[in-house]
This record gives sequence, C-alpha cells and structure tokens, in this order.
Amino acid sequence: MDYLHKIEENPCQDLYWNIPEQKQGAVGIVGGNSQSFRTPVSAAEIFAAKYPIKTVNLILPDALRTTLPPFDGLIFLPSTDSGSFADDKSLTEAINATDFSLMIGDLSKNSITAKAVRSACQNSEKPLLITRDSADLLATEVTEKTLMNEKLIIFASMAQLQKLFRAVYYPKVLLLSQSLVQVAEALHKFTLSYPISIITFHSGQILVAKNGNVNVVPLEKSGYSPITIWNGELAAKIVALNLYNPDNFLVTTTTALFA
Repeated sequence: MDYLHKIEENPCQDLYWNIPEQKQGAVGIVGGNSQSFRTPVSAAEIFAAKYPIKTVNLILPDALRTTLPPFDGLIFLPSTDSGSFADDKSLTEAINATDFSLMIGDLSKNSITAKAVRSACQNSEKPLLITRDSADLLATEVTEKTLMNEKLIIFASMAQLQKLFRAVYYPKVLLLSQSLVQVAEALHKFTLSYPISIITFHSGQILVAKNGNVNVVPLEKSGYSPITIWNGELAAKIVALNLYNPDNFLVTTTTALFA
C-alpha cells in the first residue's frame, strides 16, 4: 500500500512563502439561489479578508439581481424559474474567465441546475473545486466524461461520494461502514481511473486523493473540526494555496489542512 500516506505534521510550511505580497490572480465563487446566498457571499468575504486575490468574482443567478446592490466582481447569470442557475454556457464561461473557481453551494435541487453544474464541471478549462450541496447536484447528473476533466476537484462527504460512485457504475464499492484502509483503496483506484482530485472525511481522518495517491491527515492534527471542514473556510484556503502553488495538488492541499 505504497499509495497511502498518513501525515501528522505540515508537509510543506514553505508553501506559505509563495503567497505574494501584492494582490494577484482571479477567483470565482459560484453559488446561491433566490432563497439563499449566504454561503457564496461568506466565501467571497473570506477570500477578500485573508488572501491577496486581485479579483474575486461572486457569480450568482440573476434572480438575485434585485436583492443585492451592485459592486465590483458581482456577476449575475441566467436563472431558472425557481431562482437557481439555468443550464447555460455562460456559467462555464464565467468559470473559465478566472484562474480558479469554487462552487460552494446554496443551489436549488432541480434537474436544470444539476445539468448546469455537470456542464461546468465537464467543460471547465481552469481548476474548479466543487463542494457542499453542489457535490450532491453533480452526483445526480455526472457521467464518466465529466470525471475525465483533470481540472475538477471534488470536496465531498462520504455519502456524496457514494452517490457519485454509483452514478457511474464504478465497480469498487464505497460504503460508510468501511474501514479507513478500504476507503483509501477505493479512492486509490478511483483516482487512477479518473484524473479528478478528491477530498473527503472518514473515521476521524481527512483524505486527499490524486493520481492514485492518498494522503490521510488525522482530524485532531489539523486545524479543523467535523463541522468547520465544511463551512467554506477550508475550501477557500485550498483554492488560495493551490492558486499560488499550482504544481503539486496533493502536497499543497495537505498543507492547507494544517492551521
């Protein structure tokens, strides 16, 4: 099992030195619907407050146009009648206009928005991290073609990954009752089959998988709890560190797990 690496200390503290003093780079935060948009707004605030990002685009459905006042970086895209993203190529275009995007959630659970999410994940030419309820929507429409996009990063719960595995009829079973070693083996084989990256949480461990390699960090060694790993702050940190250190996703993302 040379693909499995248990890491209890920050593997590369020096990565923080690569964060520039001057603002640079463009990040897109995708999410929201007419009834809820707090999560993407909070993510945009995290980027603005903690990282030297030159451009932070908040990408929302235009059903919110009359709810929010205009400001720099606010982008509205076509929405469905229910107030979430429509299945429109403008979503992919907005993601490709940035250096790195975070699809953070608060999306309506409908088939049209699910198709929009799948299309964006499948056609993104820039790194795209998808998490929270966005991962649920992706699982309802995902195809093997979607998972062939090496720019796609899925930060999902075990239950969400289980749906994803079933959706593409993956022969390796993923169960919530499995041991850490069994889950790591499944992620090892899945990320050899598909070039995506995966981040998840199981048995008190945060797992990061890429190209068949799986890094495992005990939660108590990280700076997070079972609740705070999902609130958007960790996802934003992963995006920021990988934006400035694009050459080794596995090491950079594992570094992000440590406070």
